[in-house]
Amino acid sequence: MQENKLGVMPVSKLIWNMSLPIIASMLVQALYNVVDSVFVSMVSEASLTAVSLAFPAQQLMIGLATGTAVGVNALMGRALGARQQERADAVAVNGVFLALVGFVISAALGLSLSGVFFRAQTGDARIAALGESYLRIVMGASFAIFGQVMFERLLQGTGRSRLSMYTQGLGAIVNMILDPVFIFVFRLGVAGAAIATVIGQCCACGLAIYFNLTKNSDIHLRFRRFRPDWRLIGGIYAIGFPSVIMMAVGSLMTFLMNKILITYHAARETAATAFGVYFKLNSFIFMPIFGLNNGVVSIVAYNYGAQNKKRITETIRRSVLYASAIMLAGMAVFELIPHLLLRLFSAGEVLMAVGVPCLRIVALSFSFAGACIALGSSFQALGKSVYSMINSIVRQLVFLIPAAYLLARCGVTAGNSDLVWWAYPIAEIASLIMTLIFYRRVHRTLIAPLPDGES
Repeated sequence: MQENKLGVMPVSKLIWNMSLPIIASMLVQALYNVVDSVFVSMVSEASLTAVSLAFPAQQLMIGLATGTAVGVNALMGRALGARQQERADAVAVNGVFLALVGFVISAALGLSLSGVFFRAQTGDARIAALGESYLRIVMGASFAIFGQVMFERLLQGTGRSRLSMYTQGLGAIVNMILDPVFIFVFRLGVAGAAIATVIGQCCACGLAIYFNLTKNSDIHLRFRRFRPDWRLIGGIYAIGFPSVIMMAVGSLMTFLMNKILITYHAARETAATAFGVYFKLNSFIFMPIFGLNNGVVSIVAYNYGAQNKKRITETIRRSVLYASAIMLAGMAVFELIPHLLLRLFSAGEVLMAVGVPCLRIVALSFSFAGACIALGSSFQALGKSVYSMINSIVRQLVFLIPAAYLLARCGVTAGNSDLVWWAYPIAEIASLIMTLIFYRRVHRTLIAPLPDGES
């Protein structure tokens, strides 16, 4: 049997070989996210606010998709590394089944609860109506994003990151082309942006399916007489469920942060808009890190299955260095040119006054986040996703939200609403300390006992 490159290619070269195609496609996706919001901001600030307030629900939906795919990717990688072909095929097929289940759940929630979700965040009826129409479309047609994420991870998990780059790139490009058509030509506004998003996801999903059926020889997708394997599904979620919880916690954090800003910040809805703009912009920094980590998960999982300690430790060490370097570069951009970044969104005087300190203060947390994210990916690959889950819960719900609430209240008293943004650096420092403690335990119990293998 021909050796997979995950087990033989030099580690530094392999990380970039696996990650660069994913990073490129994710940067295109990040560009789409920003361009989409730029077009929406041209309609009205209320439209931009509606899309910003919809973000927690979208985050929850995508978290379910990516968390499931993380479990599939890691479990399949281990099976391939241990030369267990039938098990790898079964993991992949059950993963596709779980993507379908995820779509049904998300569509039901989106179609039934979108109105309740927006009314819980804002009393502005116009913003709530715009957001509800947007969310009903993107969640009601979420079969495309669930299929896209799952089939792309099957490509990445077998070392075919370049093909997943093509699928993500196609989806983002289609989105960017159709956005102005549906928003301005057909005069559909926010709903037009949602329709363009779904069509782009359908194109990406279709191409990812085609690549898996025709160019992915490492797994075989056979659905005839398929029955769910609950033991495998349990194994998938033993790894992936913590990732789902992490994204759910992130969704809850964003929801609560919006409530805090609208309640206590002097600029109210404009502060929530600035917070949403921050999330769109930070995708240019975080997407490359996530792309790097997608490659790292496959490498570490494969070599853990192959029992090769040297390749595991070198992969983790280099991923931390690369992630930290990217984060520091991103922090420099946010500190130096926040005004230029905000002007992309047609920021008026009030949004500029709120957004500049928001970007500069929150960006300080980037200097700690790179190592946290990189080490968190190693937890997932080694089957210890629960550590990432605990870290995420503590960081966002124990440190970030309480700190934001207290600082926002202090800001009201002191007449300085910008204090609320300091919750981010505070929470990230706490997260780094916890991550290092967890990694020391993982290294001692899982990595150190392995034979050295060949580098």
